[in-house]
Amino acid sequence: MSTDASDAASVTAEPAPGEQGGVRIFRGQLFRERDGRGWTFTSRPPTPPPAPVRRPARVAQMLALAHRLEGAISRGEFEDRADLARQLGLTRARITQLLDLTLLAPDIQERVLLLEAVDGKEPLSERELRRVSREALWPIQRSISSSYLDTP
Repeated sequence: MSTDASDAASVTAEPAPGEQGGVRIFRGQLFRERDGRGWTFTSRPPTPPPAPVRRPARVAQMLALAHRLEGAISRGEFEDRADLARQLGLTRARITQLLDLTLLAPDIQERVLLLEAVDGKEPLSERELRRVSREALWPIQRSISSSYLDTP
């Protein structure tokens, strides 16, 4: 339901002095809106865009899951990683990938857990984070992660 230019013009426009009907001077404010393939003018302001949708980043969810699985093994709910993999229906390699995220430096883990995906755009992939976790020394992890996490 759009108002065409002539409806908006009849409300807010006056004929120019000395002109009979071709040129009109508009007073007030007109807004342009899409009308099929073209544009039309209306006196209604456009609707504001929706607020961005924010949620925890996928890599943050995977890190939280890794801590939960590590705790389950520590409490004796599972015998080992192989038992965990069998009962969850995952491969042992995937369980190892997840649990290796817990080897990150604590400050890196904290920053990862605070990451958010905005409108579905992930700030960091798990693959990139696994590259960081391969390093055993935390100072080296910090230097590698600074390029991914935008921190010095």
